[in-house]
Amino acid sequence: MKRISILLLSFVLIFSNLAKADEGMWFLAFLNKNYSQMQALGFKLTVEDIYSINKSSLKDAVVALDHGSCTGEIVSNQGLLFTNHHCGYGEIQAHSTVDHDYLKDGFWAASLEDELPNPGKTVSFLIRMEDVTAKVLANVNDNMSETMRDAYITRTIDGIIADVTDGTNYDAEVQSMYEGNAYYLFIYQTFKDVRLVGAPPSSIGKYGGDTDNWMWPRHTGDFSIFRVYTAPDGSPAEYSPDNIPLVPKTFLKVNIQGVKENDFTMIMGYPGTTNRYLSAAEVEEVIEHENTIRYDVRTIKLDILKKYMDADPNVKIQYAAKYAQSANYWKYSWGQNLGLNNLKVVKRKKKLQKDLMKWVKADNARMTKYGDMFNIIQTAVEQHEVADIAQNYWFESIYLGSEIISFTLSNFGLYRTLQGGEQAEIDSMVTVMTEKADEFFKDFDPKVDKELFITLGKIYLDKVKEEYYPSIYEDVQDEYNSDWAKYADAIYSSSIFVDKDRYMNWLKNPSADVFSEDIGFNYSYSMLQAYWAISDVKDDIDKDYQKGRRLFLDAYMKWLAANNPDQLFYPDANSTLRLTYGTVGGYTYDNIKYNYFTTIDEYMAKEDPNNPEFEVTQRMKDLYKANDWGRYADDDGTLHIDFLTNNDITGGNSGSPVLNANGELIGLAFDGNWEGMSGDIAFEPEFQKTICVDVRYVLWVIDQYAGAKNLIDELTIIE
Repeated sequence: MKRISILLLSFVLIFSNLAKADEGMWFLAFLNKNYSQMQALGFKLTVEDIYSINKSSLKDAVVALDHGSCTGEIVSNQGLLFTNHHCGYGEIQAHSTVDHDYLKDGFWAASLEDELPNPGKTVSFLIRMEDVTAKVLANVNDNMSETMRDAYITRTIDGIIADVTDGTNYDAEVQSMYEGNAYYLFIYQTFKDVRLVGAPPSSIGKYGGDTDNWMWPRHTGDFSIFRVYTAPDGSPAEYSPDNIPLVPKTFLKVNIQGVKENDFTMIMGYPGTTNRYLSAAEVEEVIEHENTIRYDVRTIKLDILKKYMDADPNVKIQYAAKYAQSANYWKYSWGQNLGLNNLKVVKRKKKLQKDLMKWVKADNARMTKYGDMFNIIQTAVEQHEVADIAQNYWFESIYLGSEIISFTLSNFGLYRTLQGGEQAEIDSMVTVMTEKADEFFKDFDPKVDKELFITLGKIYLDKVKEEYYPSIYEDVQDEYNSDWAKYADAIYSSSIFVDKDRYMNWLKNPSADVFSEDIGFNYSYSMLQAYWAISDVKDDIDKDYQKGRRLFLDAYMKWLAANNPDQLFYPDANSTLRLTYGTVGGYTYDNIKYNYFTTIDEYMAKEDPNNPEFEVTQRMKDLYKANDWGRYADDDGTLHIDFLTNNDITGGNSGSPVLNANGELIGLAFDGNWEGMSGDIAFEPEFQKTICVDVRYVLWVIDQYAGAKNLIDELTIIE
């Protein structure tokens, strides 16, 4: 193996792709190159035990929830599934009422008949993956325009997907890797009957709330339980009382022997998005636009929600999931900016881009192909700056502001059908929208939504250039004298899309004319047109931008290969199944040493009766006083709650199984630590950690706190 130069090493460390035990989101089908590293850390299985298309393997027990928003794992031969509490939070909230508050009190199904269906929730199993780069790029060349290149690639991908899915109950996707330098096919089987089985109260499952989110030490029992159901013949099916529990290809055994420092760990799951190969200009854009705008707008939004939630217990339940979803990446944006600035990532990347260009300039052929790549990226970032700012404000202030747009635009299918569809089609759409409306209005309060509309709508007006104002703004100026609050009064007093009674009455005899006459629809459609205008500007500029990105990654990979042909290299995360391996351990930051686990004693010490984020139930106090942890106690005599590993995860990995050297379940991944918040862009192996809930705590809560022994009996437990 060639010696890596100091220059190359520094570049690799910045762009975070040098394979280390704790870094890397690896394709399961290509783990042979990682195998020796995994063995050195203590791994005891074979690569085929992890991924095989000829026999059952660990990948058959790991699933994507809702097409990759979270990860789950099958833990019994009856389709029982573990994931995070925050991954099931929306379903728990949807089933909650003031009289039956499952968020506050928890929920445990005593039998299959008690399990609760969740329309729209899905579980997808990976059947296999395949490198289809040669097929996808067979008819493209460097002389093509980006538009022509995209057209050829799209047509080829459509054909590949049709070939593997026609006549099957599979679905598939072809994912671009390395910015369009490689393409992989993923074939899935997706199940649509997923029922809620169990969830601890938020005082366990969400303990610490926003205060502790992304922080260590942590004391959160972040888990919930679902079950996958199939048609009687075992095939995927929509909910039906005749459906039966899934009989999986395999399921995970649960190991309660405990974790120790330096134990081998691997995490399998569906990480959402990383951007570790950004240029300096792109990192600046993330800091100044995406993260800053998200943080600023959501700070205001969350204050509004909290005001109403604190004042009304019903609103608190209605908006609990919405608040949690918004708060999660509100805090993330703040933390990531702090991390990127503290690490001086922009400055370091600028220097290293110069180093890469020295290699490019050393060869005429390389210079011809790659010489302009950073200029292309820089120019695109500068040209689309105004549009990018507008797009971020549109998304945060308008689309994620009040809910009038999302619900109104969900009626577009019905609108088109009313304009010329058959009566049977209209009736079918009315049925769909009736169900959707019931779901929407259950968790909708017009007072809350109206204040969001007024406050966040004004932010868009103040922060975005007039060229990206929607056409409806002219009407607001003319008819309402630019009084946004007065305009909101008109919408919320008359639009059918913000009042359940008005909407349901209209559905009894729907007509297309109402859409053009409805003030709420006209507002929503105008805002959608504004978004299209912003996107058109960005799309025109970003065709060259994507070319620059593709050339950059191509040059980068070739540079690494030229200096170190055995280099292990992984693509950015994109919601495809990956594996990361590492070990259990704590860390030191600012001369403070953090232990690798937390305990029930620390949980109790954090109790604050005046802070709902740190409430402790009387049931928990009684069990703590009894000091009976049963077979779930650690060797030190106490009950461990969470532990740390140096595995490499990101959003989408929530709920992922943490496995030991034998592939047995020892925990569930659920968060990262504050000091490692830069990780999606710049991985820092020294102190970037994954926070996991100890499976012993999960089982103790199920068994001794909830008394749900029927669920414990389903598991295969290694003691």
